[in-house]
Parts: sequence; structure tokens; C-alpha cells
Amino acid sequence: MQEKLYFYYTNDLHSHFDNWPQVAGFLKGAKEERLAEGHACWLVDIGDHVDRVHPIAEAFMGKANVELMNDVGYDLATIGNNEGITMAHEDLHHLYDDADFQVACANLHSLTDTEPDWLHSTVHIQSDSGVRIGVIGLTAPFNAFYELLDWHISAPFQTLEKHIGKLKETADIIVLMSHLGISEDQEIARRFDDIDVIIGGHTHHLLRKEENVHNTIITAAGKHCAFAGEVVLTWDHDQKQLAGKEASVYDMTHMAKDLSTVQSLHDLTEKADALLGQTVAELKSAIDVKWFQHTAIMQKLTDTLLEWTTADVAILNAGVLLDQIPAGQITYKDIHRICPHPINPCVVELDGDELTEVIRASVTRELTELKLNGFGFRGEVLGKMIYAGLEVDTVQREDGSEYVGAIRFNGEPLDPDQVFKVATADTFTFGRLLPEVAKSAVKHYFLPEFLRDLLAYTLRHKFAGF
Repeated sequence: MQEKLYFYYTNDLHSHFDNWPQVAGFLKGAKEERLAEGHACWLVDIGDHVDRVHPIAEAFMGKANVELMNDVGYDLATIGNNEGITMAHEDLHHLYDDADFQVACANLHSLTDTEPDWLHSTVHIQSDSGVRIGVIGLTAPFNAFYELLDWHISAPFQTLEKHIGKLKETADIIVLMSHLGISEDQEIARRFDDIDVIIGGHTHHLLRKEENVHNTIITAAGKHCAFAGEVVLTWDHDQKQLAGKEASVYDMTHMAKDLSTVQSLHDLTEKADALLGQTVAELKSAIDVKWFQHTAIMQKLTDTLLEWTTADVAILNAGVLLDQIPAGQITYKDIHRICPHPINPCVVELDGDELTEVIRASVTRELTELKLNGFGFRGEVLGKMIYAGLEVDTVQREDGSEYVGAIRFNGEPLDPDQVFKVATADTFTFGRLLPEVAKSAVKHYFLPEFLRDLLAYTLRHKFAGF
């Protein structure tokens, strides 16, 4: 006799709720249909469901996301880095207190005295016929951030070595919920033959069909829930082993909406607006925001970054502010709309030569006009770089581009051998936007503050009444 086992999953929603009513309708319908057919069925999320770029996630600090997941009927979830490193310790510690689903993340550990009540390393589920499934969750090890928030992420491969043997003794099938990314998933599949299925995320890869690596299938459904995934396992009761494993994804964008979810999102939006309605500052005049020009607000914000971090110099891109700041009462909702990014202040150490290279790169059109999507940035373009603690003279070419003429610190040319503490957005410590910043051996991140917290401070203390 053979039995079908079904998993339906989402990953990397990032609080993009535009497709959520369709996702909710699809998942509810799929689960109802499979259970009515007598099949085992579970709903799974692979993390980064929460992203504080959205006012609902911001106002409720992720708990509204959990409420929405409860309404759909999720059974299992793991956490992503957006749940893990964009909230204060206590907010994550209690994020899933009211979850109706089980949360597994084997490599997340609290550095305080208590672990969250909701946190499991592994979870065991079972079909009505007795097929035992062991589920383990893993998340990406961004310890430079986690440990500032009193969490630690243990190494994924060592964590698997610790748990897979035990799971094999107690489960017929092993499923990994992986918020590690496609490359890590592929390497895990090569090393751990006992893992049957890896449901992935984090790197926003879309696998329309399962990828087979050794004995394991890998699947993932992109980002923002434009797709949701299905895994179908066939268990042979006579052979006592899996007879088939397959995965696919479904386009959510044209699915029918779940009307109760539409109403829930409407109600949560109204509540979020009220929660974020507290006045931050009152302005007599509107404040101009321009992405490619020097403005008073960006200079004052960069000055605040310098003061906040007690660095030597500060560099910040004007594209972090997305909209004009109107006259009148400015609320937290306005601050969130204008600066929605989950970006933290950061200080790196650079010598004078490295700092010079950063400044030269920062005035190029390639950087200022870059349309960035990722590394915490949620804007349109990076924009003009603004400096504090430095005097930077630039010369404009006939084609409108700029190059750096002179750079002075405390009125003197930069000493190439002097080490400077440079404050900037943590965006630039990732990838190759500013290689010298990314390669710096010393990086200090300021958590849980976001740039918008510095914007609120700047408006309150440097613009209120003006």
C-alpha cells in the first residue's frame, strides 16, 4: 500500500501582503481538500515572513504576522534573519508566544538565562497511518548581529551532525526547513544522505520543480509569495520507505482572494495606523528630500549618525529617505513611510587610503544611480553621498559627473596611514557596493536601532519648531 503525504509551504514573504489573501485562500483550500481526501497535509513557512518595512509588521513587532499565519492554519515554521536580527531580544523572545503552530530552529540559542517557550530544535509529526516525520529548522548564522541582541546561531553543519542521527532513529522521513540559501542547501544535500527533503529560502531562489542532489530533493518558492510550493511524498508501507518525492510551485498572483484575510489586513492596517500615530515632531515648514542633491535634512541626519556612533567621520546615502517631509505633525507612521529600511548604523575602521577610495567611489554615477534591491535597502536608488566630519571637494565634469578633488579631516589632508572610525549604513558592509567597507576587519553594528530611529531623533531635536 502506498500513501501520499503533502506539504504546502511559503518562504520570504517579507511582509509583502499584496498577495497574502491569494496565498491564504490557496493554502486553506489545499489543506482542506487534502484532508477531505484522507491524506496527511501540513502547512509550513521557511522564515522572513516578518519584515518591518511594512507598517503592520512595524506596529505589532511581528505579532500580527503570527496572527495571520494562525488564521491560515500553519503547522510548522522556522525563523529567518528578518525575524532574528531586526527586533530587540525580548520582541523575538515573545514573537511566537501565541502561535498555533510549532517553531523549529535548531541553531538558535538565547544568550540570556531562558530560551523561548516556543523554540524547538526538532519537531516530530505523524500521519494517521503512523508514518513518522522528523522536521528540523535552521537559519542563517549572522552572529555579528545576533550576538549584539543576546542570541547565538550555531554552525548549521555541526548542528545537523548533532541532530540527524537522532532523528533517523525516531523518524521514517526527515525534512529540513532551511533559511540558509540555495548553495548551503545543495551542500547539505551532498553531505547528509538521510535528509529526504529540504524546503528552502533566504536567497529568494525559485525552483519550479524539485532539484535532486544525491538522495535529497530541494525546493523553494522565490520571494514575496508570488509563488507558494507543494511537496508530495509517497510512502510505501510494504517496503517501509519512500517510493517517490516531488515538488512544484504555484503562481499566487491570479488566485482567488480569501475574503476573511482581506478583512483582517484591512483591520490590522487601521490598528497599525493608530499605533504609529504618535507625534514625533511638529514642523513649521516642509523639508525637501532630494536623492541627487545635498539637502539640510540629509546633512543633519548624517551629523546625527556621527554623533550617535561617536565615530570620526560619517557617510550616508541620500536615497535612504524616500519622500518629502511635510509641515505639521510628523508621526511615527510618517517616519516609517519615509525611511522604511531595516538598516542599522554601523562603524568600520579604514585607513586614510581606504577612506579615500570609498569617497572616490561614492561620487560615481555607477553608485549614486544604482537601483539596489537587497542588503536591507528598500528604496529606489542609493543617491548622493553625504559626509560628516569630512570636507570633500568635488569637481563637476562637462557630462555632469563628479570626481573628488580634495578630502580634509580637521582641516588637514587625509593621512593615508591614520585609522578612522567611519559610520555608515550596514548596507555597505555586504556585497561589493563599497569593497573597502565590506572588507574592513573591524565592524561594529548598532542594534536594535534603525536609521529611522536616528531620523526621528534628528527631526525632534534639530528641526522641531522650524
